[in-house]
Amino acid sequence: MSLRAAEDDSASEIHLPADIDWEMLDKSKFFFLGAALFSGVSATLYPIVVLKTRQQVSLNQISCFNTAFSIMRHEGLRGFYKGFGTSLMGTIPARALYMGALEVTKSNVGTATVKLGFSEATAATIANASAGLSAAMAAQLVWTPIDVVSQRLMVQGANNSSITSSVSSYRYNGGIDAFQKIIYTDGVRGLYRGFGISILTYAPSNAVWWGSYSIAHRLIWGGIGCYCCKRDASGLRPDTKSVVAVQGLSAAMASGFSALVTMPLDTIKTRLQVLDGEAGNGRRPPTVVQTMKNLVKEGGLGACYRGLGPRWASMSMSATTMITTYEFLKRLSTKSQESFTIE
Repeated sequence: MSLRAAEDDSASEIHLPADIDWEMLDKSKFFFLGAALFSGVSATLYPIVVLKTRQQVSLNQISCFNTAFSIMRHEGLRGFYKGFGTSLMGTIPARALYMGALEVTKSNVGTATVKLGFSEATAATIANASAGLSAAMAAQLVWTPIDVVSQRLMVQGANNSSITSSVSSYRYNGGIDAFQKIIYTDGVRGLYRGFGISILTYAPSNAVWWGSYSIAHRLIWGGIGCYCCKRDASGLRPDTKSVVAVQGLSAAMASGFSALVTMPLDTIKTRLQVLDGEAGNGRRPPTVVQTMKNLVKEGGLGACYRGLGPRWASMSMSATTMITTYEFLKRLSTKSQESFTIE
């Protein structure tokens, strides 16, 4: 089944490039090139993630500009890349798990839902949402400990008057040192602090994102497809630029919706992973309920949306580059470089 064909009800007139299924991919090339491409994307967007994290642990509402200015003034450009080495180390295995689970689930669920009698458009949405859900759950096995370490490094050295006093008092000399100290004080469980809330954040977020992306992609082609396609003997056929533009716009729309829905969970997750609670300090790790109460006490429900701007920007830019890079990667990684088209 071709899910790309399913994402446009008017596929009989608009001929989109054929979807590349899991069986068509050269797996070694797919994972190797994917690691390289997505590492570059992560490096570009990492400063925005640092801004989001700093805002989420802030006692008060601080604008992105003021947060960025404070980092540059007190820590220099390196402050925007604290914990990046640790994050990059986790990118390769996490992305491998994510992309593998995504493609396998999308292919299998898509085929199964069509056999169950769903329309191809509905099957595409269900398959994309299911793939996003399973991919996020698989990747969190790696991402949660990487998040715990890298986020603690992100907030280390921040202006103490602007962040909550519960931020870890430990001083870390890089990712390995942070890893060792967390293991020493909290054991392996310390590396998976917030794992449950991470699943509750990223699994629905990815399901919402991929489902929204599928719908937005179909709606955009249905609305403006005839204006950005060239007609040939077989009907309307979009050029490469139009395909990439629609993919990027669909990704940005899906990111905005997903960020708004899951932002409170992401803020709670970040605080759980960053705030102090090591046994060596005689404190118990904060619970989800206590973290939520503290947030509301600090700034009402609005406090749960601190960092929404950077997170929306990060998700939109990441998703736009991710989806276009991802589709490009799949075409680079096909076993045969022939062009597949939908007739």
